[in-house]
Amino acid sequence: MDFFQKTILVVGCGISGISAATLLSKKKARVILYDENDTIDVKKVIEKLEDNDSIEIVLGELSKEIKTRLDLVVLSPGVPCYTPFVEGFRHRHIPVMGEIELAFLCDRGRVLAITGTNGKTTTTALTGKIMKDYYDSVFVVGNIGTPYTAVADETKEDSVTVAEISSFQLETIHTFHPKISTILNITEDHLNRHHTMENYVATKERISLNQNQDDVCVLNAEDSYCRGFAEVCPAKVIFFSSKGPLEAGYYLEGDSIWYSDGTERKRLLGIREVKLMGHHNMENIMAAIAMAEAFGVPMENILETVRNFSAVEHRIEYVTTINGVEYYNDSKGTNPDAAIKGIQAMNRPTVLIGGGYDKNSEYDDWIDSFDGKVTWLILLGQTKEKIAACARKKGFTNLVLVDSLEEAVKTACEKVNPGEAVLLSPACASWGMFPNYEVRGKQFKEYVMKLKES
Repeated sequence: MDFFQKTILVVGCGISGISAATLLSKKKARVILYDENDTIDVKKVIEKLEDNDSIEIVLGELSKEIKTRLDLVVLSPGVPCYTPFVEGFRHRHIPVMGEIELAFLCDRGRVLAITGTNGKTTTTALTGKIMKDYYDSVFVVGNIGTPYTAVADETKEDSVTVAEISSFQLETIHTFHPKISTILNITEDHLNRHHTMENYVATKERISLNQNQDDVCVLNAEDSYCRGFAEVCPAKVIFFSSKGPLEAGYYLEGDSIWYSDGTERKRLLGIREVKLMGHHNMENIMAAIAMAEAFGVPMENILETVRNFSAVEHRIEYVTTINGVEYYNDSKGTNPDAAIKGIQAMNRPTVLIGGGYDKNSEYDDWIDSFDGKVTWLILLGQTKEKIAACARKKGFTNLVLVDSLEEAVKTACEKVNPGEAVLLSPACASWGMFPNYEVRGKQFKEYVMKLKES
């Protein structure tokens, strides 16, 4: 698509919007960066823009005059795509796309894309590391930290882009076409945005919207939604399983990961050879191996990287040991299913810190997963009363409700015993108390280190 001299509205002044506006400015478009929040500090937005002289910034209400001269609208992921505001552009026959679609249109190389309710960040980081260890030009983008639009213009024909893609981003793709895709799992999440589980599942499946039989989609054989999608997926499907042998695919059996091509099976590596901990991470590893091998990376190179790969920040990240107590940061556990995996990864009695923003999740399964391992549950944030009520209903009464993360850390230190662990795994988003889960995780680590210093 030619963006030259097109008048383009970029909605959202966050990092994605700023990156999209900068990319379009490089393409010589007439860019209007817009946000309905009129309290945003314009000076700070301007400081973040690389080309702030040519980009117009509009806050508050969008005038009819601007709407009448638009050629294209680009939405940031945080902007719902089915609001009256966005539908108004469609009624005017103004094309609407997301930041991922825009970046893909500017990407000159090949793309691997990863989605799923949980495990995206670890799988993307591992897949990206495998690619970087083998190819010269590799970009790791998406929810993992670097917006796709920030690097799309740097890609070449031999570049490889590994992208973590959320359901919010998949809502607004049109031509986005990864050579290899994966859906790691689909469990209840973001229903405040997607409203129904059916909508959420359908949005996740859009990752293969433009794939064909020359492409590959890696799917979790133990996920019912993934199994159902395999029957209609337009790409060649490769399965992985953490619950035993597959006729064809990658699977965990005993303490080893295996591959079967349908006639012969081969042991790839043992789980004690890797640095990642937890059953869920074996799934992430198998997905990364499957994607990389399908893309053409030799297996010996893949396995060398896998063996040396360490956990990403904020995902069951070891922080430190204080007086015989291990502290772990799992701030990335932003929904109950992710938090369940955090608990399952613990190998000792654990004081658990949870709670945060309410995404209309239910917490019964999370409480059930405690299974005698969680000794105390310390709750904070908007959901603390809701979670506490659920815990009491389930018969778990070792509860402390606090007002801040700092208070939660201090309380955990008081409740925990030597030889046990403290785990931040909130089962909730960070919004309302923190800008994002990264800030929440960093603050947790700071408070823990203060304990150590004292």
